[in-house]
This record gives sequence, structure tokens and C-alpha cells, in this order.
Amino acid sequence: MDAEAQRAALAALMAEQGASLAELSRVIGRNAAYLQQYVRRGSPRALAERDRARLAAYFGVAEERLGGRPNEANVDVPRIDVGASAGPGGLVDAEDRRQPFAFPPALLRQLGVRTSAASMIRVEGDSMSPTLEDGDEILVDRDVRRVEARGGIFVLRLDGVLMVKRLRAAVGGVELVSDNQAYPPRVVPAREIEVIGRVAWLSRAI
Repeated sequence: MDAEAQRAALAALMAEQGASLAELSRVIGRNAAYLQQYVRRGSPRALAERDRARLAAYFGVAEERLGGRPNEANVDVPRIDVGASAGPGGLVDAEDRRQPFAFPPALLRQLGVRTSAASMIRVEGDSMSPTLEDGDEILVDRDVRRVEARGGIFVLRLDGVLMVKRLRAAVGGVELVSDNQAYPPRVVPAREIEVIGRVAWLSRAI
């Protein structure tokens, strides 16, 4: 479906369900004029995948109706049956797999994570609170292991312990930072750390 047909499809759904452009702009978290410019001026030329998904969910239709890809089956992302410690840490004795996590392919694409490089790990402890809480499941992108000065949240091994920390390149090695200020940061020589991958997404029960 080309860009003009996608705009026409959105206009048709609006007419069917009596929704306004301003209302739908708020649904996707944009300013009130965003979709008016999209439908009437063609700017942006195409909806972002996330915006299209939210609109489809709001209307209760398949994304394909708004120009998205045909419905795709979820992909199985392996769950590792160990916890990445966000506290004092625990030794990893085994990495048994649990029931895979059924992940939407569109979300993986949006996150920029290849299916073959994705895995889910459970967070244990409170040192990364409030960003990551005990019991959260995190998506780890094993393609991204480089630690840069601006930092990021990574899963790593240090002294045989699997943990999740905010890592930043620092003089003398890598700085391990906990978001919970009760846990002081520390600098560890880079050779002592095995970076498993970057945390790209989290799943949290409410």
C-alpha cells in the first residue's frame, strides 16, 4: 500500500468510527496537529510503525488495513533461567532454558534487535531500582557489547556473577553504576568484565 492509499485508509476508518484527527494524534502521543498534517499535507510521508500499531489497536483492526505488514506470527525469544543480579549478586550454576517468550517481530524490528541475538533474563535484586525492579524480565541484545562513554544498561559477568548494571567507559576501565544510590559506583578493569549484551526492553507485571 503506497503512502496516498495509507492516508486514505486512515481517513476511511475515521469516518467509520467518528474519530477526529486531533483525538487520534493524542492516541499516538503526538501534538494535536500531527495527523492533520499527515493526512492533508502528506507530512510525514509515512506513519512510524509504532504510531500505526497504536492506531490499529485503537480502531480494533489489523495493522494491514493501515498499510502495515500482514499479521506475523510471534517469534520465540529464549528465556535464560537465571537471574541477572541487580543486587549483591549470585553465582550462576546453570543456564537452563524456560518456556520461550513470544515476541512480536515488529517490536524487535522497532528496537533494532535481531531475533538470533535476542534473549530474555530475569532481574534479581534492587540495585537498579527504579529503572529495573526485582522480577522484571529484560530483553538482551547480544549484538551490542561495546561500552562507550555515554554508557548504557548491560548484562555482564564479573567474577562468575551474572549482573545487570549501567556501564560507562572510564579512565582505568569500565564504571559500573547502580541506579539505586544506596549502591556506590565502582571502576573495574575492562579485561575482568565479560559484556553479554545491552538491555533493549523490559517486561514488568503490574
